[in-house]
Amino acid sequence: MKREIRTVVCDDRLRVEAYRLVGIVQPFPNHFHEYYVIGVVEEGERVLSCRNQKYAIKKGDVLLFHPGDSHACIQSGGGTLDYRGLNIGKEVMQDLTEEVTGKRELPGFSQNVIRDGEAACCLRSLHEQVMKGSCGFGKEETLLLLVSRLIQEYGQPFAYCVPECREEIERACAFMEQHYDQRICLDQICRCVGLSKSTLLRAFTRAKGVTPYSYLENIRIGRAKKLLEQGVPPVETALRTGFSDQSHFTNYFNRFIGLTPGVYREIFTVRGEKRL
Repeated sequence: MKREIRTVVCDDRLRVEAYRLVGIVQPFPNHFHEYYVIGVVEEGERVLSCRNQKYAIKKGDVLLFHPGDSHACIQSGGGTLDYRGLNIGKEVMQDLTEEVTGKRELPGFSQNVIRDGEAACCLRSLHEQVMKGSCGFGKEETLLLLVSRLIQEYGQPFAYCVPECREEIERACAFMEQHYDQRICLDQICRCVGLSKSTLLRAFTRAKGVTPYSYLENIRIGRAKKLLEQGVPPVETALRTGFSDQSHFTNYFNRFIGLTPGVYREIFTVRGEKRL
């Protein structure tokens, strides 16, 4: 079996994060990101669940996740997963969309899984340039060509990709986003939104694709990433993001990001030292 390799490179010029996973066997539980994800499967087969649909993904499939798209995947067959992807923040995607369409807006994509050889080739080229730290405007050009291709062929208003949510569910999300660094119980959320526990759980999961607790943990992981990128030690990061202890934080972070908090922080520490 292949040795697992997980690599992450951040490109300050493009303001994107490129990562490569090789020889992966672990499943990824249901979760979401606060940014866009564009990736391509290089080897392996998996069953992907995204926005209440299931896909059998294989080599060559391009994956498109909007911010907030809940998704999970498990291994299918005996092989391992080789995958490369890009994480693109909302503000950066707005800038790219404005360059491509002249309108500053968040794009939506009609499909989460596509078979598009041109888009896959473009993504691979851009990914390799970022991984190698290439200079010049070639990689920026490639990024714009990729986004242009995806918007032209699969674009639709972002609002179409966001499921309708009851006002109570949005209030529950806002409450968790405001108090993520505290110990929150289900009773508090229910009192805030005026719903019973069973009603909240059913309505929230239907609207968001994840349970309220999973949503809260995703928010905490997102905030933890930002603290680690700033050089905050994992122990302090765990305390500042509401995790019960460092062990819980480390296990959860590794499950969803594929790296330990210490390794993730080191990526940005080394990058900062190179600037000095």
